[in-house]
Amino acid sequence: MAVEHHPNGVCTRPAKADDQSRVFELIEQLTGEVVTSDWQGVYESHLRLERGAVVVAENNLSIVGIATVSYNMTIRYGGEYCELEELIVDDSARGLNLGRILVQRTIDDARRRGCHEIGLYLVPSTEGNRGFYEKLGFEAIGTEMRQMLKTDRAIEKK
Repeated sequence: MAVEHHPNGVCTRPAKADDQSRVFELIEQLTGEVVTSDWQGVYESHLRLERGAVVVAENNLSIVGIATVSYNMTIRYGGEYCELEELIVDDSARGLNLGRILVQRTIDDARRRGCHEIGLYLVPSTEGNRGFYEKLGFEAIGTEMRQMLKTDRAIEKK
């Protein structure tokens, strides 16, 4: 993955180790969750592109948006598929088409990696984004079901 320059003066690139504090700040902004020690290991793994990646969008050397993905192996595809996990654009950068740029970058990166498909989950708080993703070529397939496995997080969510 390399740096890509976009017409609006923004560039996208893979995250680096020294981007961590800003990436975590944006994730906190999106989720309202506080950074935990678990985040560090996942971030480092994403930097190595093992099972995921973080793409940052910069405007004048300031990170104004991020997209994180996970890469999952599945037998039915005989390889990987990509899951868009987080898409965050700082309020200061609204109107620059960063959401579209970041999603397209993750699609292009997944394609270059050889992934069979890319997907994402919409939850009630992000359901309003359905039209945005449909314009980018995503289509609704099925519904998601989950079961909380970490009891410490299950307690926090109640």
